[in-house]
Amino acid sequence: MLQTFKNAWKVEDLRKKLIFTAIILVIFRLGCVIAVPFIKPEALTGMLSAGDGNMLGYLNMLTGGAFASATIFALGVTPYINSSIIITLLTVAIPYLENLSKQGEEGRKKIGKITRWAATGFAAVLSVAYYFLLRRQNALIYTEGFAGVFAAIVIIVTFVAGTTLLMWLGEQIDKKGIGNGISLLIFAGIISGASRTITVFTAMIQAAINDGKVLNFVLVPLFIAFAIATVAFAVILSKGERRIPVQYAKRVVGNKMMGGQSTHLPIKVNMSGVMPIIFASALVSIPGTIASFVNVTSPFWISFLSVFNYNSLLYAVIYALLIIVFNYFYVSIQYNPVEIANNLRKNNGVIPGFRPGKNTQDFITRVLSKVTFIGALFLCVVALLPIIVGNLTGTAIQMGGTSLLIVVGVALDTAQQLESQMVMRHHKGFLK
Repeated sequence: MLQTFKNAWKVEDLRKKLIFTAIILVIFRLGCVIAVPFIKPEALTGMLSAGDGNMLGYLNMLTGGAFASATIFALGVTPYINSSIIITLLTVAIPYLENLSKQGEEGRKKIGKITRWAATGFAAVLSVAYYFLLRRQNALIYTEGFAGVFAAIVIIVTFVAGTTLLMWLGEQIDKKGIGNGISLLIFAGIISGASRTITVFTAMIQAAINDGKVLNFVLVPLFIAFAIATVAFAVILSKGERRIPVQYAKRVVGNKMMGGQSTHLPIKVNMSGVMPIIFASALVSIPGTIASFVNVTSPFWISFLSVFNYNSLLYAVIYALLIIVFNYFYVSIQYNPVEIANNLRKNNGVIPGFRPGKNTQDFITRVLSKVTFIGALFLCVVALLPIIVGNLTGTAIQMGGTSLLIVVGVALDTAQQLESQMVMRHHKGFLK
């Protein structure tokens, strides 16, 4: 991957795109440290201590700590992610959106516009909720009278404007830079929070030296080996695929013989990416998020909410089941065996050993079901192992599975885009 970036830097056009992308990411990180007016930053120190394990910790992870600091980019691109997920799901349920998705580039532009407007609405709702959370934490300078109203408007509008600006910056990366803009902004936010992981490792090593116990000296290398193995596992998960052989029949077009080549139909093991983990973590974190806004005193509700804590075994079970369910659901939206079988038949393509039509459709469905299940199990392993290790060692790495898949996926996708750009620029062309 490093060699890919090194080779891309030698190409002037790609070098300009890389520099432009880097400038956008620097602007993003600068916005993550500029505090919103009328807020007392010192009052936010302990806000996330009660939010660990719920949606607040998840938001803080994606923004690289900007959420806990109440900066202008505190909400990050989370509203856009939520909007994209919901619009994607609605394309199956709403005929108008389904028709737009089939209209090519113009349809995608309209869906993108709807997604951005919906993201602005989500940002407004989250900004209002965040304002009341800040007010509850006594983090506001003005809360009463005209000054309080004016401060509330400024804070909420700043949060919404920050998210809108991030969406625009992401689009600029898509147009003039390298990689997916929104994904790279999330990537930058997660990477910027890597200092916390380094602090954890340093604390563990220091404790092992001070304690002098042999067990601690064994645990630290095991912990490092586990981290390396998890990264390798995530890379394998992101690159793995099942290839179904496809043979195209020969046909005469004018005076030429076309077709006859053999190819394959790739089915990725992790076709849905990190989306099932995001869906599942969002659902299981709802009770904890509600508890952070409401003072719970009833013993029943206290015991009920304790189930949705990272330390709970039932939490891990529910989390894993939701990941599997959402993985199947998301793949069913993206991959339609009936449409694939019909396209193969229209293009004189056939899977060896299976008749075109219903037999091909059933075979693709069976393969897709098996691969999806394996991918769901892999996602469960990546998502649950950091939770298990974090609970056993007492380290705060529970969100590591989600962040790791995002970082690996974005890095591989960006490197792949760079490689394709270099191939385009070094290709001799067909007309010679």
